[in-house]
Amino acid sequence: MVVVVACVIAYLFLLGVVGSDPCLIISEINADNPKLDTTEFVELYHTSGQRASLDGYTLVFYNGNGNIAYKVLDLKGHSTDDRGFFLVGSVDMLPKPAILLPPNTVQNGPDAIVLYHTSAARYSEKMNVTTVGLVDAAVYMTRRTGGAEFLAETLTPGEPAFVEDETTLEGDESIERCLLSEDRWGFQVSSPSPGQRNNCTPPAAPLTIPLITELKLGGGQVDGLVELTEAPAAGPQVLVVWDGKMDKVSVSVDVDLTSARNGLISVTIEKNYMKGDESGAVAIYNGRATDFPVGSPLSQIQPLDAFVFAGPGNKPSASLTETLIPGRQLYQLSNSLREGGFYLSRCGVATWPRDPGIFWEAPQTPGLPNQCPWPKICPHSIMIPGGTDSPPHLPPWGNSDFLINELNTNTPGEAEDGEYIELWHPSGRRVSLQGIWILLFSAHNNKPYREISLSGHFTTARGYFLLGSDRLVPAPSLRLPPKTIRNGPDAVALYRSPFGPPSATQRGIPSKGLLDAVVYRQRGSDREALELSKTLTPGQLPLLEDPDVLDGDEALSRCRGLYPHDLSAFSVAPPTPLRENICPRPPPAPEGVVISEVASGHWTNHSQQWAFVELHGPPMTDLHGLVLSVFDQERRGTVTALPLIGLIKNNGFYIIGNVSGADQTFPEGSTIPVRGAVVLCYDLFSVCRAGTALTNSSLRDVLVFSENQQLLSSLSTTRGRQVIPALRSVEDSPVSLSRCSCCEVRSPSSWTSSSPTPHSKNLCPSSAFSSQLDLCLGPSSSDWQEQSRDCSGQIHSKMVAEVADYLEHRCHCGISAVYLQGANFSCMSGWLRVWGNIQALSDHQRALIIQTSHMNPSSAQGEFCSSPSTGRYTSTASALGLQIGLIVAVFLLLALGAALFTYFYRRRRPLDYYTMELSEHAEGLPDL
Repeated sequence: MVVVVACVIAYLFLLGVVGSDPCLIISEINADNPKLDTTEFVELYHTSGQRASLDGYTLVFYNGNGNIAYKVLDLKGHSTDDRGFFLVGSVDMLPKPAILLPPNTVQNGPDAIVLYHTSAARYSEKMNVTTVGLVDAAVYMTRRTGGAEFLAETLTPGEPAFVEDETTLEGDESIERCLLSEDRWGFQVSSPSPGQRNNCTPPAAPLTIPLITELKLGGGQVDGLVELTEAPAAGPQVLVVWDGKMDKVSVSVDVDLTSARNGLISVTIEKNYMKGDESGAVAIYNGRATDFPVGSPLSQIQPLDAFVFAGPGNKPSASLTETLIPGRQLYQLSNSLREGGFYLSRCGVATWPRDPGIFWEAPQTPGLPNQCPWPKICPHSIMIPGGTDSPPHLPPWGNSDFLINELNTNTPGEAEDGEYIELWHPSGRRVSLQGIWILLFSAHNNKPYREISLSGHFTTARGYFLLGSDRLVPAPSLRLPPKTIRNGPDAVALYRSPFGPPSATQRGIPSKGLLDAVVYRQRGSDREALELSKTLTPGQLPLLEDPDVLDGDEALSRCRGLYPHDLSAFSVAPPTPLRENICPRPPPAPEGVVISEVASGHWTNHSQQWAFVELHGPPMTDLHGLVLSVFDQERRGTVTALPLIGLIKNNGFYIIGNVSGADQTFPEGSTIPVRGAVVLCYDLFSVCRAGTALTNSSLRDVLVFSENQQLLSSLSTTRGRQVIPALRSVEDSPVSLSRCSCCEVRSPSSWTSSSPTPHSKNLCPSSAFSSQLDLCLGPSSSDWQEQSRDCSGQIHSKMVAEVADYLEHRCHCGISAVYLQGANFSCMSGWLRVWGNIQALSDHQRALIIQTSHMNPSSAQGEFCSSPSTGRYTSTASALGLQIGLIVAVFLLLALGAALFTYFYRRRRPLDYYTMELSEHAEGLPDL
């Protein structure tokens, strides 16, 4: 029996829905032959099964190494054969292809073969991948090569590339297209069949779960028949026939496991209970017939496999369908009841159970492999979201697999018909849910009361998937009966389990394959959920969906993190199914909290080179509402976005990282990169996580240790330049970046390379290790010209930063602006004079600085740098003295000028005694 290695669905990208109209598909690919590649081929098939013209079609072969076209074939003038097949292949293969290719033309992978229907002039060799005019696509690779992710994301969004396992068969093998279920096609590895029907044999049934393989639905004249696979590991089994009108047991029969023949068991059902002109269901359960007495109501126990059918104008209840085959479509029988009834066989190659879409009408073959006809339906069709040529490449957000995004377990009113579970894939794209299971656990017995397979489903174009009550708006992709999701204490767990339900292979509460989980409770019921919490969300208390927080309905929404099993990421918020969560804004931003020290474990090979971020702030400051984001210049977007919890310690420090005594650790797999940035953000988590368009109020502090211009521009509120760790500054010791200026946030001039000092005061440049500096920088200094050609008009802080950059460029020993606190600066005619003390961290660094200061390249100083007294003094101490001296000199000059003016004025103009005498008389008049 053929082994299915992987299933990948390649969709038709058409402007309309294909419906039942026939179409052209890629049906088989043989890209790699044993030894010499002389029988490679690509087979196309027209689903009409008849001759069809290929005018307007183009076949393009893409190389996954570079994602460019290496072969383009215009199919104009060709047509399929009388059975709908068309071959393109090597010259040595039989039957002879319509288009011949040289040996070794079809590459082995990672590659893609795409069928287009539009003007052939649009396509050419060496062109980039495009989806314009795309009709069908197959993306494939081998286990050894890999690397087809971009092709898959562009050409078959939501599905990974097909992995061809060369060891599946002895001899040659090909990738063949087969129907999975309903109108969904996939690929599997099988023996080559060029120009013939593909070998689409259903996969081998597991020994742990019985599967229904054949059904005979009579018209009341003949007995019914159910054939199922042998599964002794599943224990005792019972077959139950349900009445589609009353939702009650019509008949139940114990399965005789000893009657198996060729791995198949046949169970005969009395003719009155499986009629093709009525509605009903057949289900297999663990248990005995006594567990399902005739007339008993619909059980909420989940079946191992089930088939629900509807006769003409006679559909079963929604409750029966949603309970037995959640998320699947029932089988609609045709209007004409044939003599002897309907014969249905499992023909789809899908591996999941409880799906009537896998069954087709086919001849009955009791005890033998099914004889399935070649389907004449087209693959499921969709449109590219937004009509773009290729889907956007969104950045990863920490976790790369499915997450529980929102949970509403208790809605107002008795009906509780608004319950739902919302999943989300962090890629923000349409993604297959193949192999994904949701388990609903009860805290009363710590067992799942419902297991739901999501295989065959896809997320929306934005990555959402919704399952919930049938009256929920918007309509869920998978409908559940009302009151299915219990109110708590309970749990919802998300698993990746491609080989069946997680509970079938694991005892107790399954942990293998666990992707995410939420344990929740009502008031006063947290102790009952201890066992669930211990396994699913260890170290955390169950969430409380408090009904008094909001008026009306409310949900548990993911707001503060994209890490699985993290209950602190959830908040009580208004329900937003299939929409972005409405999260409560964080509290007022903590004041005075800054990034104090940063270290990466990749900066040196020292055994004590740890990765951590140290924050500094007022003791006992609550950090709630702050998010620490980490960027990597080698990856697009945020690498880590960590909501902060707890308080600043009494010593004023708070440590995040993988060091001893850390207050908070990085998520597993996350760390500080070699080059990137660390951002302290205050805003909604989604805003901080994105890291773009941050405002001054949301960006509390940032340290950029990268020269990547894209990263620098994305953090546009950063002032100054980046800071790069200098390994020479600490000799053979670990290195960190330390803040050495208390009050300037977001300024690179406040930072320097030093030895790590987590939990304590940073090691900063000291006057105890100072040395003398005397530099003259001007037009003749080429290195200085590259940075700042003229010092005239520069403010002091910028001038200091430019000089520090100049010295560090020559020394590579960690010099920054904080080293020049004791230096003096003067500028005249574009020449900058720097002299005085330059500080250092240690004797080792001082020696490096002295060596650098003796390398001053300026030899044409001229008169501009001959005396420190000329020019403008701008250092802290000398500038103050200069200002005071200038003010005193101005006052003295003004006083001397006034005295001289008075003296000469009086000498040139003698006193007028006559006027003085008149004045005296005038002053005496009033006395008369």
